[in-house]
Formats: sequence, structure tokens, C-alpha cells
Amino acid sequence: MCPIKAACPSTKPARRALPAALLAGCTAALLLQPAPTATAAPLAPAAERRDFPGGGTTVSLPLTTGHRLGPRATRPFELVGVGWDGPAAAMAGATVRVRTRDAATGRWSDWHTLEADAEDGPDHAPHAATAPLWTGRSDGVAVEVAPGPAGPPAGLRLDLVDPGTGTGTDAAAATRTLPAVPADDSQAPRPAIVTRAGWGADESLREPGFEYTGPVREVFVHHTATATDYACSDAPRVIRSIHQYHVKTSGWRDIGYNFLVDRCGTVYEGRAGGVDQPVHGAHTLGFNTDSAGVAAIGTYVGDTPPQPLLDGLAALAAWKLGLTGQAADGHTTLTSASDASRYPKGTVVDFAAISGHRDAFNSECPGAALYARLPALRAAAAKLQVQ
Repeated sequence: MCPIKAACPSTKPARRALPAALLAGCTAALLLQPAPTATAAPLAPAAERRDFPGGGTTVSLPLTTGHRLGPRATRPFELVGVGWDGPAAAMAGATVRVRTRDAATGRWSDWHTLEADAEDGPDHAPHAATAPLWTGRSDGVAVEVAPGPAGPPAGLRLDLVDPGTGTGTDAAAATRTLPAVPADDSQAPRPAIVTRAGWGADESLREPGFEYTGPVREVFVHHTATATDYACSDAPRVIRSIHQYHVKTSGWRDIGYNFLVDRCGTVYEGRAGGVDQPVHGAHTLGFNTDSAGVAAIGTYVGDTPPQPLLDGLAALAAWKLGLTGQAADGHTTLTSASDASRYPKGTVVDFAAISGHRDAFNSECPGAALYARLPALRAAAAKLQVQ
């Protein structure tokens, strides 16, 4: 191993870039530490900052070999991730870990591992990035990248996301909501759904127009792999951060998930195009067609998913599948569109109508604790469809 360290404090977070020619076993560590000064220092020379109309900001810092900056404060951020140029396979076997500094207490977190596999995303992703990590309000970060056998990819960079206040306000979420609608003879009730305006989506970020798939016959359940102990009032901030990261770091046309559900059971509209429409998402590589992706906000590997969250997932899945007459406790077949999925391209796969992300991709998502609840979730959703 040949350690490469870069101490990099920055007024806004960074993106990572390591030359591809370096040793595969090399570890690159980027440290952004707050200085004792009250004001944020200027951006590092190679940093790139993007400001968005809704007040959000993304700062990218290259993770360059030997790149060093004296300690300086970072502007506040709330989500961090690492991206690179080229395919996701360029980081096969790599390990990416981050620590962050709490802006309120000054305490540093433990190390968190970022998943480097391209488990979420469109079937033909333009860029590659790790899964993002929601950190809460932070002003310092440390990153450690241990490349895989292929060595560090070009354009390795650290992204720090500040979601800003959004184009709406978090308080507006309560009024910018599609109300619950009783069931008719053919479908389950529609749960109340917070619209994109309700969580403050910056519509200037996404590509114009919408993409649609065939009738939705499958719901894939995910978790966002972000903090689980968030206040539910912070859910709109989490969603805005993920939105910025998916669009500006990963290069997707919009947020990848069709819907999100927070720990209090509130359902949020994800990708734009109409909640009752078959919007083509970017959530389950290889199986984005004829399916919808719903993300439980949090990490449910060991943490028990709260009952309100499970109720929200069941209600949403029952309604969405009911729109096409698909039984929530039934099965459907989908055809793989990517060799990078769990199944070679062209493979016809039989799925439970409500499945976990891991059923379609070699991933732990949606976490062992949530995955174990899927049988009960299917039963609850099916019961809603026959009431």
C-alpha cells in the first residue's frame, strides 16, 4: 500500500480525482478540516462549485495524488459522495470511506463505507458515483479511497451537497400534498403524497420533459442508505440532497426513485411525470422498465424499520400496483436490460410483485431488516387491495 494524503479544508466540499496510473493498492485520503477561523476560506484552486436557484450548492474537489491544502473551514453541507469518470466497473473491488464533522458540536463521526457499486441508476448511466451519505449539517470531511485491482479511475472526486431551502419551504409540505383518495372498484386507496413542490424540488435541475415506461407491474423497495435517526421534518432536506446528487453528480435526468417514504410513513413524489403515471425511473439497474422504485429513507441493515414506514410502503405499493390490476402478493416477469444487473441482459426473470432491490442486483439493499419484512408488507398491501 502506498498512502497518499491530501489535507484539504474547503469552503465548499470536494470531488475526488486520482490519476489512473497510480498503484491499485494505493490509498488516497482527503481531509477537509475546519480552521479555527469563524469564516469559510476560499475554495481550493481545483474545486468546482455549482449554485442552484433553490439555494442548494454542490462543491466538487478532485482527489489528486499529492494534492495538499492547508486546513481551512468548509461551508456547511449535508450529503457527501464520491464520483469518477468512466464506468462503474472502474471501481470494482474498491473501498470508499468517509468521516464528517458535525457543524453544531465539532465532533467527528465514525468512518462510514460508501457503496461503490452502481446499484441504482438508469440502465445506461452517463457517470458513475458511490451511493450518497446523508450527514446532517456538517462542515468538515475526511475521505479514504482504496482502489480496486484496476487502480484509481480518472476524475476521482468528492462531492459535498448543501440542499438549501428549496424552491418551496419544508413547512409547505403539509399543504402541498395530494390528498388520500378512497378506493374504487378496481384499485386500492391512494395514500396522501407530498408533491415535488412540497419537498422543495428545484425543477431547473432536471431535464425537461418526461420519460414513461409500460404499465407498472412491479415495485422495487430500496433504502437510501442514509441516516436512520433523522427528524421527519428533515426528510425534505434529505430528498433535495439526493435529488442534487443524482442529477449533478451522477448525471441522471432527475432523482432516480419514483417515490420515497420517511420513517413517519409520509409518502413523497420522486421523479417528475405524474404519480399515477408509469414514469421511467432510475432505481434498479436492468429493471427500470415496467416497474416503480420506492425508497425508504434511512439504512435498514440492522435498524428495525418503524411500523409507520412499513405502513406507508404497503399503502403506496397497493395503490400503484392496483392501477394496473397487479396483485400486490402476486408475481410478474421482467426482462433484464443490463448485464450489470443480477441477470444477463435479455434474461426473463420472475419477481414477486413487491421485491427488494437485492432481488434484481447483487446488493444488500434494502437492508436485511427491511428485506425480512417484505412478506408481511406484501400481505398488508394485498389486504388493502381487496377492502
